[in-house]
Amino acid sequence: MSSELQGLYQEVVVDHGRHPRNFRQLEDATCTAEGVNPLCGDQLTLYVKMADGQIEDISFLGVGCAISQASASLMTAAVKGKNEQEALALFRRVHVMLTEGPSGEVPPEELGKLAVLSGVWEFPTRVKCASLAWHTLRNALQSESESTVDPVSTE
Repeated sequence: MSSELQGLYQEVVVDHGRHPRNFRQLEDATCTAEGVNPLCGDQLTLYVKMADGQIEDISFLGVGCAISQASASLMTAAVKGKNEQEALALFRRVHVMLTEGPSGEVPPEELGKLAVLSGVWEFPTRVKCASLAWHTLRNALQSESESTVDPVSTE
């Protein structure tokens, strides 16, 4: 990745980390899930409002590092309007990008704005920060109430 592109990606992550989008409680959520990363203390509550099989609205509240907040912000923007299967497919693609990097089966450029998270794979302890919101989304859609990112694995 060029240093210019890497710099742009870093700026986007910092912007979403400092000014997360969809950072609010969603009063009429149809499902919620809690996410905790026991390794570093990141935690979030994800609120999802489903209507006619689509994610009509989604938001989150919580505390965490810039990568955790940026990932949650980018995720909420990316899945709004998608159906459950599309959101879960996106979860799998992002998970591959975060854990396998550029050698994985999902080229980051195919993920649009989410590609800004592609450099995280180089820092294994940060993968958990970036994937927390995604695991929490999967759990919310599958009606599980709490998501704890395993400090040993990247699953």
